Amino acid sequence: MKLLFKQRFFSWLDSYDIFNENGETVFTVKGQLSWGHCLKIFDSVGREVGTVKERVFTFLPKFEMYLGNSYVGCISKEFTLFKPAYNIDCSGWHVEGNFFEWDYDIYSQGGEHIASVSKEIWNWTDTYTIDVTDPEDCLQALMLVLAIDAEKCSRNS
Repeated sequence: MKLLFKQRFFSWLDSYDIFNENGETVFTVKGQLSWGHCLKIFDSVGREVGTVKERVFTFLPKFEMYLGNSYVGCISKEFTLFKPAYNIDCSGWHVEGNFFEWDYDIYSQGGEHIASVSKEIWNWTDTYTIDVTDPEDCLQALMLVLAIDAEKCSRNS
């Protein structure tokens, strides 16, 4: 299943629309005013289904992920010199990507491919394509992409 992750152009807080291959809205992400990033994820009918929240006052950026109100894991930036790396404590997944962090893959602990993520670089706003192998993993894959994008945004500001 392919998802198109597109940041809204005019928004005071982080806001994204996530579309499927047919151009239908699957998820909407709305930033909340808080210390650090707090992104609420809503399904196509407006129900809150997930949250990505930055934990503040940590040495390196760390983001907690929630499905509904249930904690499902976190992603934290690892200290590296050249190639960005992340420690993922969620479903046994790990991320492998390129130097610029525009294209990366998500794998299970056993090496099974979960999703491919690629950033379209010639757009006014952040736009990603997320190709998820199993549609059941869409929401968690989206949360990882949101956390990595938020971390890059924090680092660059």
